[in-house]
Amino acid sequence: MKTIFLMRHAKSSWDDPSLEDIERPLNKRGRKAGKAMAEHFKANAILPQIVLCSTAVRTRQTLDLLKPVLGEAAVTYDERIYEATLQTLIARLKELPGECDRVLIIGHNPGLERLAHHLAGDQGEAKALARISAKYPTGALAVLSASVDDWDKLAAESCRLDSFTCPSELDD
Repeated sequence: MKTIFLMRHAKSSWDDPSLEDIERPLNKRGRKAGKAMAEHFKANAILPQIVLCSTAVRTRQTLDLLKPVLGEAAVTYDERIYEATLQTLIARLKELPGECDRVLIIGHNPGLERLAHHLAGDQGEAKALARISAKYPTGALAVLSASVDDWDKLAAESCRLDSFTCPSELDD
C-alpha cells in the first residue's frame, strides 16, 4: 500500500508585480493557512517519508510551515514540479524508491488537480470526490491510497481518494 499526499502551496502574494511567478512569496493569509494545515498534519499523524517540493518560493515557504510536524521526512526540491504536467508528476512518482510508502508533493495547479483526478478517477469517498472536482484551492491537501507494492504500477484510477482538506475548513 502506497499513500500519496498532494498539497497545493498556500496562498501567495501578488503585491510585487516585478517578481517572477516562481519568486512570489506567501501572503499573510497563506502563512495562516499553512500553520493550520501543519496542525492538521499533526492531528492526523500525516508523516510522509519523502517530500517532493517545487522550487517556487511559495512552495518552499509552505513546506517551512509544515517542517516542524513532518518528523524525519527526506526533502527534495525538484524544479520539475514547478508548472508540472500530469505526465511529469506521474513520472516523478514512478522514480520513488520501492521502500518509500508515503510521499508528500507540494506543488501547483493545474498539475496537482489533474494528478488527483487521474489517479483516483471516481474511486474514493464521495464527498471528497465532489469537492475536489469543484475546486482545488490553495493550501488544500488530497490524500490518496494505492493498493500497489511498487510506484511503477501507478496508473489511471489505481488510487482511492481518501480525503480532501482545505485550510478554510479548519478551526482557527
